Amino acid sequence: MHGVFDPAAPAAPQISFDEFMKVDIRVGTVLSAEPLEGARKPAYKLEIDFGSGVGRRKSSAQITDRYRTEDLVGRRVAAVVNFPPKQVGKHMSAALVLGFPDKDGNIVLIAPDGDVPDGARLS
Repeated sequence: MHGVFDPAAPAAPQISFDEFMKVDIRVGTVLSAEPLEGARKPAYKLEIDFGSGVGRRKSSAQITDRYRTEDLVGRRVAAVVNFPPKQVGKHMSAALVLGFPDKDGNIVLIAPDGDVPDGARLS
């Protein structure tokens, strides 16, 4: 069975470049990280600074298997910033932090390989 975390899954259906550009992916810096109380699966509550254009956003991320809260503060992350906010337990998440699953299904965060300002948009 092919699923989201299956590296053998076929590519998703084709989309146009204009459709891709509707997804607003920005880089930001994690300002704070703490365990997300009341989550069904272990997760962290993050506050991320995406620069002056987007501002600060809160997010939840199921990344507790690979990351400690103290290692996340100051870390650069990529996230979708134009999905509607989503209620996660008692927490409202307004950014979807991006990563890839490792061989065990644990998320490995992605970040730029160089110095770009907070709020820079993937292009």
